[in-house]
This record gives sequence, structure tokens and C-alpha cells, in this order.
Amino acid sequence: MASNASINNLQSLIYSNVGGSNPKLSVLDQLLVPHEKTYILIPDLEAAWGVIRSMQIRGAPLIAIVACLGLSVDLATNPVTIAKLYALTERDDVLDFVLKKIEYLKTSRPTAVNLFNAMDELTAAIQNAGDTKDDIVKTVIFHAEFMLQRDVSDNKAIGNNGANDILQNLPADRASKSVRLVTICNTGSLATAAYGTALGVARSLHAMNKLESIHCLETRPYNQGSRLTAFEIMEEKMPNGTLICDSAAAALMRTTGVDACVVGADRVCANGDTANKIGTYMLALCAYQHNVPFYVAAPFTTLDIKLENGDCIEIEERPAAEMITSSRAPSGMPVWNPAFDNTPNKFITGIITEKGVIRKGEDGKFDIAGFINAHQ
Repeated sequence: MASNASINNLQSLIYSNVGGSNPKLSVLDQLLVPHEKTYILIPDLEAAWGVIRSMQIRGAPLIAIVACLGLSVDLATNPVTIAKLYALTERDDVLDFVLKKIEYLKTSRPTAVNLFNAMDELTAAIQNAGDTKDDIVKTVIFHAEFMLQRDVSDNKAIGNNGANDILQNLPADRASKSVRLVTICNTGSLATAAYGTALGVARSLHAMNKLESIHCLETRPYNQGSRLTAFEIMEEKMPNGTLICDSAAAALMRTTGVDACVVGADRVCANGDTANKIGTYMLALCAYQHNVPFYVAAPFTTLDIKLENGDCIEIEERPAAEMITSSRAPSGMPVWNPAFDNTPNKFITGIITEKGVIRKGEDGKFDIAGFINAHQ
């Protein structure tokens, strides 16, 4: 079920919970943006899984939030789920019932660690919940709403931390200037509960009157940059916002100059290697060649020290039809369509989180584990 909504254009989801036990969730169908703004009602777990899998919603932070809120809606309002839940009499059986739903949500998208961390956090919460079914359902709702609010505040902190770090490290000949940014994919309000991560850095610079320009790559083959980031840049009236094709980044750096690249991340490994939207690695190589600082902006929950390096990250591959359709290639042409790539830490200047910016030590290495231990 879908409905058109005339509300804040940059609202990725609509959530309400009148009375505290009647959660309702709708999400913006991002496959239709910017030409249509249609919100899809999420009445159950299958609908939440479906919009994540189909990329009607995307962005690592938003995927995690929609999964958690979708579970709340399913447990509290879906008649089929409620009937099954209240047929159970033992607490362990109730927990097992809910945990199976959590495991199902994890199968929607494999690369973004935010989803897995959110599900693990939710699991720990319900295991410590009270003994009744209502206690467990209320715990899911409470914790999902807590994560929703936390995402917004964390994103604003990421934006401010990144903006300040970039400004403090501008070279002498640019120190009094505003910042010329480049970004890829969509990392703004449409990829999160609100504000954004990498695009949140641009928002913070804009608020400080320190953003000279922002170029966004179109981000083939799904065109998240041209459809979503360009839309957000125009809605926010960011100065000198410009769309470029993915292959134009190096030429831009060489001819007009760039002060920093800021991108998002779906997973950051123990050594600082980062998985992000396909094309990020290429952009990092261009930045490295042209001495442009390359920042990764992501929530603390994206840091995954269980994985030693980027080679350990499972890279999702999307259906061939997605590239064939968007590129107008001949039907039947063989396709390799990875959704993400891995950027080695060598090419990354800093990792911006809500708890601070991680920079390399004197040994030239990121200490992600040390940062986590210092800020937990």
C-alpha cells in the first residue's frame, strides 16, 4: 500500500506511535525520487524486508532503522504475528519467535554492518526484558525508537566533527577560503533518519557559511547521486551544487580543484579498509593522485573490528537486469554488477564518526580497535 504525502521533501520515513503501543511506519520510495514522492506503508516484517531488499530504501543507517521499526510494527500491530505470539506460553518460546524474525531481517542486505549491529543490539535488549510477552514487545518498541532518535543526533555530530576537521586541515593557501567538496552516492537525509553522514558534513559546512561548492557523482548504475543527492543539494540550496558523471572526478580535481572528498561507508574494518557504494574506490584513487584529502563519514556502529581487512567483507552483487535497464545495454549482455567496493586504508585520510575523527597514527595505520575501546 502506498500513499502520496505532501510533507518535508527530505523525510526518509514517517513514524508515529500514538499511545506508546501502536507504532506506524511509512517509508519514502527512493526508486521514484526525485520525480515522485510516494510513501509506502510498512504493516509487517515482510514489507520492511522487501523495501530494504528492493532498495526502495537504502543507506546503511536507514536500513538499520527501518528494520528495527518494522519489527516493532510487526509485533505490535500485525494480526497474524500477534495471534502467533500470544499462542506461546513460555518466555523462551517468545524469545525464539522474535529472534527468528531478527535473523530474517539480517538476510535483506549482507554488506552494511549497521543492520547486523542494530539487530544484535535489539537482541541483547529483549534478552534482558521482563518475563511477559508485553514486556518483550514494549522493549522492542522502546529500543527501536531510541535508535531512531540516536541516529539523528549522531548524524549532526558527524557533520560538525567532519566540517571542523576539514577546516582545521586546509592548506595555507586555502585556509581563509570556503570548502570545495566532492561526494558519491547518497549519504544525506534520505540515507538516514535525518541530516545525513557525508552529506551531513556538507550541511554543517553550509550552516557555517564555509561551503564554496559541492559536486556529486551520479553513481551508476542506480544513480543515487543524480537522483537523490542532487535532489537534496537543490532542496537545501547548497552553493554551486553540480552533478558530474562518475568518470569526471579526476578531471574536476585537475582543472578546478577540490579541497576534500567525503563519502559514506557500509562497513569499516579493523585496519580502516572501507566498503561503500561501487565507485568509491575509484574516487579514492583519483583523490590520492591529486593530493585531495579523502574522508569516510559513518556512525560508530559502522566500525567492525571483527573483520581484519576489506578482503573479509561480503560484497553484495545486484541483478544484471538493474544495469541492463539503466544503461540501455543490449538484452542478454553478460554483466558484473557489484553494489559496493572496498577502499584500502592507504587512500583514506580520516574516518569521521559522532565520537570524533579517527586519523592514522605515527605508524601510518588506523587504530580502529583503540578508538572503539576509548569511546565505548
